[in-house]
Amino acid sequence: MNLAFSAEEKAFAEEVRGFIADNLPAPMAAREAMGFHAERARVAEWQRILNRRGWAAPSWPVEHGGTGWTPVQRYIFERECGLANAPEVNLISLSMVGPVLCRFGSPALRERFLEPILRSDAWFCQGFSEPEAGSDLASLRTRAVRDGNDYVVDGHKIWTTDGHVADFMICLARTDPEARPQAGLSMIILPMDDRGVTVRPIRTLDGDHHINEVFLDGVRVPAGNLIGEPNTGWTQAKYLLAHERTHNAYMGMLCRYVARIPGLVDAEEAAGLPAGQAEALRRRHARLAIDVEALEWSVLRVLAAEPGARAAASASALSVRGARCLLRAADLELAVLGPQAVPRFGPDDGPPLPAGATAAAPGRTTQYLYWWAATIFGGSDEIQRGIIWNAVFR
Repeated sequence: MNLAFSAEEKAFAEEVRGFIADNLPAPMAAREAMGFHAERARVAEWQRILNRRGWAAPSWPVEHGGTGWTPVQRYIFERECGLANAPEVNLISLSMVGPVLCRFGSPALRERFLEPILRSDAWFCQGFSEPEAGSDLASLRTRAVRDGNDYVVDGHKIWTTDGHVADFMICLARTDPEARPQAGLSMIILPMDDRGVTVRPIRTLDGDHHINEVFLDGVRVPAGNLIGEPNTGWTQAKYLLAHERTHNAYMGMLCRYVARIPGLVDAEEAAGLPAGQAEALRRRHARLAIDVEALEWSVLRVLAAEPGARAAASASALSVRGARCLLRAADLELAVLGPQAVPRFGPDDGPPLPAGATAAAPGRTTQYLYWWAATIFGGSDEIQRGIIWNAVFR
């Protein structure tokens, strides 16, 4: 394949770049650039801006509000958003729940949820992982038992991103305990404000609150909230997890790092960093930039490939490589900024920066610690390597 962008694709990148420059609020971009996670209100603001342009859901079918972009155009959009320090939209709602509803949901569910998702009025969390069923979802124990016109859901979910701010959960539950593990699962939408839902925060290594454990105790859900036919949840889950084959390469984030690190090195050298140390940091950056460019080529190859076992293995390889590149990039920034990056305070109410510190320092240590979770997102590195092995050697 030709790994160079066509003239049309370059023109598209210019269009996206211009739109972001004209519409992304500067305070939002500055906060994102410092490594602080955007809360729901800021994410919703940016998502609504994109939705007014018709760009909120690039991966959806056009008839349901999608853009009709090619996979390469979607990649270019992600890359440009990363370079411009735009916050990520609500990925669980837009990149997971929406495509599943478009493909498997009833007309009533589509009518109820698709437009509110686009407007960022309905936020979802993903109820898949459990204490005894992390990467091995087939062993999950949450039960959904039919009772008249409802399902009654009981179980315990964990690592639930945004569970504390979500309106709904897309929940994978066992509806047929007698069937083989994969065959007895169903996917159902349940409200997070039900009295049977208890959300407990989990503080992660970065000291922030992104994820939760969720207890489901007799949550009564209308049967119409079931997505597709009963006991087809495994098929839907595989579709959901495979739908965004290249997102976990983190190319938008990596391009952001590669673009901004040279400026940080220059600033530190101007402030007194010895030339030898600055040169060593530039060499580290050059090696990172080469690896990120190679990863980009791999992403474009995967986008051009047909779905299948080898494509799934390639996506797993992108996840492993992307996570490691993210950690290297964040570690390099800490090396550049030195002790001034140590204070871990919020963007709005923290102490003043140390004398001579760059305004880019706050949030860096927090972000570095957070990126260790990238080795687990969507399946741990060990699971991803197992997928690669099974596809290539068996």
